[in-house]
Amino acid sequence: MNYNSIIEKVYKETREIPNDGKIATYIPELANVDSKMFGVHMTNLRGAGFGVGDNDEKFSIQSIAKVLSLTLAYKIVGEKIWERVDVEPSGTKFDSLLLLEMNNGIPRNPFVNAGALVICDILISHLKNAKKDFLAFVRNVSNITNLAYSDKIADSEKANGYRNVALCNFIKSLGNIENDPTEVLDFYFDMCSLEMTCEQLSYTMTYLANGGRKISDGSKIIKKAQSKRMNALMLTCGFYDESGEFAFKVGLPGKSGVGGGIVAIYPNHYSIAVWSPPLNPNGNSFLGMKFLEDFTTHSDFTIF
Repeated sequence: MNYNSIIEKVYKETREIPNDGKIATYIPELANVDSKMFGVHMTNLRGAGFGVGDNDEKFSIQSIAKVLSLTLAYKIVGEKIWERVDVEPSGTKFDSLLLLEMNNGIPRNPFVNAGALVICDILISHLKNAKKDFLAFVRNVSNITNLAYSDKIADSEKANGYRNVALCNFIKSLGNIENDPTEVLDFYFDMCSLEMTCEQLSYTMTYLANGGRKISDGSKIIKKAQSKRMNALMLTCGFYDESGEFAFKVGLPGKSGVGGGIVAIYPNHYSIAVWSPPLNPNGNSFLGMKFLEDFTTHSDFTIF
């Protein structure tokens, strides 16, 4: 099947749809992004790629980085990680505090902000220098040797991340944050500030389509069974309270970020990244969601 022509066709059709999304302005630095940006890139397991639009423009991957931090923590801790964070869809917004007290400080899943903060705490406890070591891990997975945190984006989040401060301190009060909340939050904001292009992001996430191994040299990032569980979590929890609708309409594991990026995985076949900054009411890229729905419909290439 000629996926290049399908991507081009769906991209052109999606581009013509009125974009009813709105850029995330609660992180001021993200408000400066051109709302008309729209890029797509697919990478298959042979390393071949195809992109259209603004696929070579860097953007803030934001919560998509939670997939990478979870991968590293899961690699280090193994199945014990699920004693600190659950694997259930939340049914609430990504920054909700509602279920934490009911669940004694155990976040519903590692992709909501509360869960990602606990994952950051785990990494701080197990690494000599969490920020440095995590960045080295992502550089290895992505093959981006000069990848760096964005000080501008991180500082913008740190100056306005009151909700995350509340989440971290609340979890600390319930006993599920071991380290200083200030250190956990500093790492979390830096982690979310990573920037990639659609091409780089789609390549980076191919290990989840390849049984946990890098496609470039076959080296193991995580075990095959762990890769399977990561994909399951992305399918059920990767889009917060819109995860069910994404699974229903797109039929792929995926993860979104408020920078407007989405990455989706088709195990044993490909990874595809889409970026369009304006978000729908659920905090997911308006055009990105529409593109992926139409792409999997036209290609009939989903896990279902």
